[in-house]
Amino acid sequence: MSKKQVLLINDICGYGKVATAAMLPLLSYMGHSVYNLPTALVSNTLDYGTFNILDTTEYIKGVFPVWKELGFGFDAIATGFIVSERQAGIVSRYCQEQAAGGTLIFADPIMGDEGKLYNGVTPATIRSMREMLSVAHLCYPNYTEACYLTGREYRPEGVSEAEARSLLNHLRKTGAKSALITSIPVDGTPTVVGYNHTTQEYFLLPYTEIPVHFPGTGDIFSAVLIGHLLDGEPLEQSTQRAMDAVWTLIDLNKENADKNRGIPLENYLEIVKRKP
Repeated sequence: MSKKQVLLINDICGYGKVATAAMLPLLSYMGHSVYNLPTALVSNTLDYGTFNILDTTEYIKGVFPVWKELGFGFDAIATGFIVSERQAGIVSRYCQEQAAGGTLIFADPIMGDEGKLYNGVTPATIRSMREMLSVAHLCYPNYTEACYLTGREYRPEGVSEAEARSLLNHLRKTGAKSALITSIPVDGTPTVVGYNHTTQEYFLLPYTEIPVHFPGTGDIFSAVLIGHLLDGEPLEQSTQRAMDAVWTLIDLNKENADKNRGIPLENYLEIVKRKP
């Protein structure tokens, strides 16, 4: 399987292994050619409480015409943090144009966790993320984000298997073809649930939770998932591989003193290729 050209449309964090800083080394280590387009420059991970963000929408607006003139194209585009509705419109139109030529679009609607939205996330952000999902071949919100995107109630205790399937179906109504929901309790067990539009099958992958928080674990999941999908592996298997990698990385770093900076990925790159 030939390696792919992958564009990451996500923020760049100056201090912390999150977003592009987490995804680029992982996908590169898996052998793919990785390019990036920053949606924002962020001083440090938001977990520190104080941060500075530079919106790069004007820069993005000028990039796409240049790339079009030069004939640049990609096998896959992965979108993450989107700053505004305006930026979402520009990016989603570009993704739609690229998808028409065969580019795969992966959308991670980064907005919140544990029933709450992140600092600075507004109703406009939610509308922006729905626009990104409308052009996605695969989206993978966490349970909190899935509820905000679909207007469903977030319940800390989680959902039944039937309710999880219903939530996946509501996500797909945004336009996304296949969908995953991460970090969702199903019948009391932490689970990743999914729907594969090519096989028209649902699946549930339970896991054991490690009670430690690191920023960037969603980005690690995204990179490993995409890397294996682009290597031709099925969605359910790629999802399990991504889950295993995230679990192992958290377990190996759970005693780290400063967890806000994320996981030092360069020390553990071989884990992303490890087979179960």
